[in-house]
Amino acid sequence: MEVILLERVSRLGQMGDVVRVKDGFARNFLLPRGKALRATDENRTRFEAMKSELQARSLRLKDDATGIAQQLDGKSFTVLRQASESGQLFGSVSPRDLVRLIGEAGFAINRNQIALNTPIKTIGKHTVPIALHPEIESSVTVIVARNNDEATRIDRGEDVTQLREEPTEAEAAQLAAESFFEPGAAEASSDQEQSAEEPPAGSADGAR
Repeated sequence: MEVILLERVSRLGQMGDVVRVKDGFARNFLLPRGKALRATDENRTRFEAMKSELQARSLRLKDDATGIAQQLDGKSFTVLRQASESGQLFGSVSPRDLVRLIGEAGFAINRNQIALNTPIKTIGKHTVPIALHPEIESSVTVIVARNNDEATRIDRGEDVTQLREEPTEAEAAQLAAESFFEPGAAEASSDQEQSAEEPPAGSADGAR
C-alpha cells in the first residue's frame, strides 16, 4: 500500500513522502495513529491543504519533547520483582509498567513512546530508549532487582546473578560423605586411607 507520511517516521521517510509499505503495517500502525494517509488523489490534495498546519504542530511537539528530554535523559528508575537465583523474572517489566513508573515521577509519556522491542525479563541494569518525538529520543536506566539492597548493588555495577560453580568430583564426594557421617568424618576417613597406604618409617631399612 502507498501512503503519504504526515510526520517523520524512522527508517521510512519524512513528512510528505509517499512510500510503499506492507498493508498490515499501514492498517495497524500508520493509519490508526495518524502518521499517514492512503496515497489517493483526494488525500494528496488534502495533505497539501494541511501541510503548513502539520509542520507547525510538529514544531510545537518537537519543542515540548526537547524540554522533556532534557529533564528525563539519564534518569534512573527501580523496579522490584520476584526472580529466580539466575536472575530470570517470574513475569516481566512491560512498556505499560514503565509508563506508570515514569509517570509517577512527573513525566507524561505514552506506551508508544517506550522503544522497547520486548519486555524486560531479567534482573539487572537496562537502558530503555524513549522516542518522545520523531526527531527527539531520550533514554532512561531501569534497574530491576529483587529488593532495594540488590538494586543498590546492581547500580554499583555488581553482578548479582553469578551462579555458583558446579562442585568438582572431589568436592562432590566430600559432600556425599558428609551427608552420611558427622562433620569431618570424610576428612578423617581420607587421612586414615592415606596413612594405610604409606609404609611405616624405617620399614625399608628393616627389610634389608
